[in-house]
Amino acid sequence: MSDKPAASPASAEDSVPLPGSERHGVPEVQAEHGPVDPSRRIEVTVILRRKAPIPETVREPMSVEKLAATHGAGQDDMQLATDTFTRLGAEVLEADPASRRLRLAGTIETLSNIFGTSLNEVTSAGPHGAGVTHRHRTGGLRIPAVLDGIVTAVLGLDDRPQARAQFRAIPLATAGRSYTPPELGKIYKFPDGTDGAGQNVAIIELGGGYSTSDLTAYFNGLGITPPNVTAVGVDGAANQPGMDPNGADGEVMLDVEVVGALAPKAGIVVYFAPNNDAGFLDAIINASHASPTPAAISISWGQSEDAWTAQARTAFDQAFADASALGVTVTAAAGDNGSADGASDGKDHADFPASSPYALACGGTRLEADPVTGKITRETVWNDGPNSATGGGFSDAFPVPVWQNGHVVHGKHHKSGVPAKKFLGRGVPDVSGVADPQTGYKVRVNGTNMVIGGTSAVAPLWAALVARLAQASNRRFGLMQAIIYGQLASSNTGFHDIVVGNNGSYAAAPGWDPCTGFGSPDGTALLAAIQSGAGAGAGT
Repeated sequence: MSDKPAASPASAEDSVPLPGSERHGVPEVQAEHGPVDPSRRIEVTVILRRKAPIPETVREPMSVEKLAATHGAGQDDMQLATDTFTRLGAEVLEADPASRRLRLAGTIETLSNIFGTSLNEVTSAGPHGAGVTHRHRTGGLRIPAVLDGIVTAVLGLDDRPQARAQFRAIPLATAGRSYTPPELGKIYKFPDGTDGAGQNVAIIELGGGYSTSDLTAYFNGLGITPPNVTAVGVDGAANQPGMDPNGADGEVMLDVEVVGALAPKAGIVVYFAPNNDAGFLDAIINASHASPTPAAISISWGQSEDAWTAQARTAFDQAFADASALGVTVTAAAGDNGSADGASDGKDHADFPASSPYALACGGTRLEADPVTGKITRETVWNDGPNSATGGGFSDAFPVPVWQNGHVVHGKHHKSGVPAKKFLGRGVPDVSGVADPQTGYKVRVNGTNMVIGGTSAVAPLWAALVARLAQASNRRFGLMQAIIYGQLASSNTGFHDIVVGNNGSYAAAPGWDPCTGFGSPDGTALLAAIQSGAGAGAGT
């Protein structure tokens, strides 16, 4: 499908381009169905500018009220946007100054006119192979001129699948060596005397669902009292378990079972949202602004940076900044397709949202360990081939954050013969854990016991560890990577350093590397360093 210029709004002279809103056509169109019915009613998410930027690190977690008052949308901006969109025929369903978000509804005709675009309906290859029919646009958007500089993103007009689940499932019998989450808790030395009590962990899901009967059977089989799991629907989505363990259900069950087994006393809240940029963002906002505030948000969905619009990347990055300011640590899978991240252009790509500086990016290893003694025999970079290897590398969209200075040396980590990138971008991942499906996680999905790997398993593992560290230290960490890079990295305290293997273009090395970050966790040592003050003042 060729890119076509966006249509002009009804009052073109009163509109201006929205920077960063340019969309390319989906790469694999299976069928074109023509223009979307102009009378169809849809909803979109609009993000407004901040009153003031959030500092790169925040010393103490803020309340939602303080966030709104200091870094939310200004009252005048919110009122002007509400009045303008209402006057142009849209319905304002929600106006939230803290998240700077307007939720608009209207017909395809009305919203297309307001934002200067045209929407067609196509069927394209979805994140797990099956065809998905969705709205589709190309080119940029326009906004009312009076809102120039005030509106920073308009998401959801094009509702193509935005992200893929970062997991690999195999039958239990074909796994080389696999582990239950409690066994991994022992191997990675999660702190004794902690179970997540008093903490909450949010999990973001973009499809599928969990079965309570499966969860009960799984946790009873581990000798664990089933945790308290709550489902929250976002933008019309809901917990909808099906019969496909290799699809979204496998992701959902993996996430819940890993968090529930490693932090069994933590409250688990699963946010189900549509798999598009607006739904994904709304779920993150709802999770981070929830009461009580979660210790961590686990995200196992992502896509190559270049598959996102610039406005979406910015909106997500700012939402993660909000989460960090509120004391929430966001853990995100770094990708399962090696240094190219599944792209076919011959170039290396980082996976987003893991590449956001406000996300704790989680890479993957291959683990050989004794589950009884907890002793690690060998741990290397996960790489079973270009389409089954940990993501990692350097962002094309985000510069090196201040806390990563001195650790990210771009030329050092390239394999021989691979030229270094010119743009000095944020390095990914920050941390890691076992992800190779051949040494993966024993889980239960739709009544079947199986093994699942992928960096999608590492994000909930780290989210559970964050909850237990928060319980033990009686604090929330927010931007935990600032603590890791700021004080703990000098001695690699709290990590098993991975020095063998590569993910394509990048090779492991002592200290931080763009395959496994600082390595897999030693939770007990990490807690001791935090409690001794080694990480004080470097993070939240």
